[in-house]
Amino acid sequence: MTQRPLTDQPIYPVSDFVRLTREIIEQHFSHVWLIGEISNFSRPQSGHWYFSLKDGSAQIRCAMFRSSNQQIRFQPQDGMHVLVCAKASIYEARGEFQLIVSYLEEQGTGALQRAFEQLKEKLFKEGLFDERYKKPIPRYPQRIGVVTSKTGAAIQDVLSVLKRRAPYVDIMIYPTLVQGAQASDQIIHAIEVANEHAECDVLLLVRGGGSLEDLWSFNKERVARAIFKSQIPIVTGIGHEVDFTIADFVADYRAPTPSAAAEMVSPDKNKLLEQLKQYEKRLIFAMKNHLSDHQKSIVWLQKRLQQAHPLRQIQAQSQRIDHLLVRIVSAQHRLLEEKKSQVQSLARSLHAMSPLATLDRGYSILMSKEGQVITDVKAVEVGDFVMAKLSVGQLGCRVEEKAEN
Repeated sequence: MTQRPLTDQPIYPVSDFVRLTREIIEQHFSHVWLIGEISNFSRPQSGHWYFSLKDGSAQIRCAMFRSSNQQIRFQPQDGMHVLVCAKASIYEARGEFQLIVSYLEEQGTGALQRAFEQLKEKLFKEGLFDERYKKPIPRYPQRIGVVTSKTGAAIQDVLSVLKRRAPYVDIMIYPTLVQGAQASDQIIHAIEVANEHAECDVLLLVRGGGSLEDLWSFNKERVARAIFKSQIPIVTGIGHEVDFTIADFVADYRAPTPSAAAEMVSPDKNKLLEQLKQYEKRLIFAMKNHLSDHQKSIVWLQKRLQQAHPLRQIQAQSQRIDHLLVRIVSAQHRLLEEKKSQVQSLARSLHAMSPLATLDRGYSILMSKEGQVITDVKAVEVGDFVMAKLSVGQLGCRVEEKAEN
């Protein structure tokens, strides 16, 4: 029987030892970066990811819990080379060494992503993303320029949208590569040519979706500065809605897709026709009101003109003269009647005072043969011949006697 060796070291239950080992490993390897190939990838209903990370000589079991893998924008697959950030640990139930992954990216993407963030921060600090530099997008462009591959799906999407929405708009295509080593130079050249010729009202810079590497031509600093320098407004539609490039931040407007970019710069012909119909109705209504107001003004002016017409004035003055003549004649008639009445009254008064009236009462007027009225008996002598004037006729008389009393 083998004798147990003597020792002064503590004796651990398995669970305690595994736990202690886990704590030591996690303390010393809490944040490690590794590269390797994914194998045995699985995703149970819990949403957690389980896979092995291996190279040519070794492999490690890995777990990436749902709270972490929800931030990953791609679907891991067996055979994919990745860069991971993880914490070394032990799965106590089985005593298996494993990595708890907190970050995962395709190998090669990490360096590009860091370069992207560095350039983004640099250009942001320079002000290339500032809204004050954004040029307004023309509401009704006459000609639209498209910078993209002439064989890609993006140009077909753009042309389809423009044909449907704005068939009246001219389209100028500036064909370029949109991926590869020469793509950025061609994109810059296309933008410069469009600005030099000044043929377009707005430029569309578009391409279909792809990985970060595929879209890298749109993350070059020279491309960003060419977009910023452009005097023609530029609308980008690069990749899918979740894809953002440096070009998107510098452009005057960013659309999520090439089709959306085309829709953004092309007013819908159907909506335009409907607007025109509304404008036509409003214009007709306004013209009718305007004409009605003018017609009322013309009628009013015609009345004023008729009232101010010389013939009208002559007629009015003639009528006034006639009225005045009637008044004059009436006044004359009244005056004559008044004078006639006055004369009659005076005649009556005069008649009452007339000698003839006295004669009517039986008196007579004595006159000498010379026709002098005799008022005193001293004016005659007995035997003188006198005339007695009666009310009717006269008498020849001879004085036979006279008396002074």
